[in-house]
Amino acid sequence: MTTLHIPIPSAAEIEDPAAPEAPIVNDGFFPDIDPAAVREAARIPATSITPARLRAAIVGAIMTVEIDLRAYAAAQIAAGHATLAAVPAPQLDGRSVQVLRYTRAVGLYAKAELIERHRDFDTTAAGGSQADELTPSIGELRRDAQHAVRDITGRGRTVVDLI
Repeated sequence: MTTLHIPIPSAAEIEDPAAPEAPIVNDGFFPDIDPAAVREAARIPATSITPARLRAAIVGAIMTVEIDLRAYAAAQIAAGHATLAAVPAPQLDGRSVQVLRYTRAVGLYAKAELIERHRDFDTTAAGGSQADELTPSIGELRRDAQHAVRDITGRGRTVVDLI
């Protein structure tokens, strides 16, 4: 049996994966995603998450975000904006806030998936307890990713229904 162990990576482990990771080419409207940038921003260790595994999580995250932003992208393209970076938006640190939000959403969804998948390998009581402790973290990552998507579209973050 394997126990769940998610080590806190050192800066060297994050910044120096074994092999260079090629950018994930996106659809043309949304920006390409650099796995190394996602790895660094989300503190995903190269020692326990292989480039192939990270790439698969990022591709899954891109597909998730695309579902929520499909109508938004179509409207922006119809308005004459060929890319998300071309959509009028404030700049932060020399980049479009919309692009920053998009890459944030993708990175957060990818990290949530990776944490969740680590749980698949554990069957011990101690590992189960540790996995239960990570559940709120997974939910928080997904919540923050959803906030980034909602911020892109200009929708509010809270929905309230009257019963």
